[in-house]
Amino acid sequence: MNLRLHGKEIITGPGSLKAIKSLEYERYFIVTGKSSMFKNGTIGRMEEMLQEKKATYEIFSGIGANPTTKEVLAGLEAMKVFGPQCVLAVGGGSAIDAAKVMALMAEHPKLDMDAITGDILTLERKNIFLVAIPSTSGTATEVTKNAVVTYPEKELKIGVKAYGLLPDLAILDGELTLSMPKDVVAHTGMDAMTHALECYINHKCEEFGEVLTMGAVEGLLAYLPASFQNGDLESRQKVHIYQAMAGTAFHNIGLGMDHGISHAFGGKYDYGHGLLNAIGLPYVLAFNRKDPIVDQKLKNLEKRLGFKDVVEAIHQMNRTLELPASISQLGLAEEDYLGDLEGLLENALLGSTRSNPVPMDRETMKKVLDSIFYGRIMF
Repeated sequence: MNLRLHGKEIITGPGSLKAIKSLEYERYFIVTGKSSMFKNGTIGRMEEMLQEKKATYEIFSGIGANPTTKEVLAGLEAMKVFGPQCVLAVGGGSAIDAAKVMALMAEHPKLDMDAITGDILTLERKNIFLVAIPSTSGTATEVTKNAVVTYPEKELKIGVKAYGLLPDLAILDGELTLSMPKDVVAHTGMDAMTHALECYINHKCEEFGEVLTMGAVEGLLAYLPASFQNGDLESRQKVHIYQAMAGTAFHNIGLGMDHGISHAFGGKYDYGHGLLNAIGLPYVLAFNRKDPIVDQKLKNLEKRLGFKDVVEAIHQMNRTLELPASISQLGLAEEDYLGDLEGLLENALLGSTRSNPVPMDRETMKKVLDSIFYGRIMF
């Protein structure tokens, strides 16, 4: 197993946003979403720090919940005109993903939105210092070489991978998460749980990855319910760290078909990524137990955690977080689902599904999609 760790710096703890003060650059380009970081005062605090440094900065806040090619290109153009030495990506995973892609493309002018979906893994970013400051706890994009962009014309979310997407500095300040509404806590938290469990059962996951993923699962099970129900700083900071542990693992190892399925449904219907992962996760785990290696790994996890059935434990976690048990419960009509099924099947077999421990074809994928849509095992 070849490991490429974050390799730069991760700063954690309440109040760690102030680490921005120690950055020694003159020109900063802030990338964020459309409202939340303004409403909770984070952007204002960052502006004060930059003004104290007498730095020049610009704010781009045109990133929606699922960053599209149009939004990325608009931000890229603004970034090129401004010419930053440092990019500060702050907010949810969407804002950080978009900033990562913008910064890489700014250094590689020949890249376009089609080229970045190809084999660009070895592309580096050397001239722009990238800082990722997540305000949600789930995507772990602040510690990975991955980004997800929505291609509306293809009705698909596409994952991009390049070493140049890996931020130089990640700041995990739990105070930024205190303004998260409960539904975002649930969605992003189960996104992190999906990262940990899909990575854990991946055939490439050996001892190093198992320590990170099992630790992340254990920590999320312990602190995510409190983060959802109470919203206290301790549980929010703990979840913030455990989701980064899961991200560090899948950055090196990979994921599985729950992410492939989530990208297919999310690209077609614009449902939230973490929400779709949460709904699909127990069915994907149940299906992948067909593989004896996966089954043994899950038995080991159940023994460690004291569970009879980890699949039921995930169902219970979803209930605790007030999440639906099926995609049909999101309001998607059966007629629409069946009418779109061929396209969903085609797209669900792409991306992370290719590294699923059980190889998938259209017939088996249909059974899994039906299970997730109707909310009962049909395989």
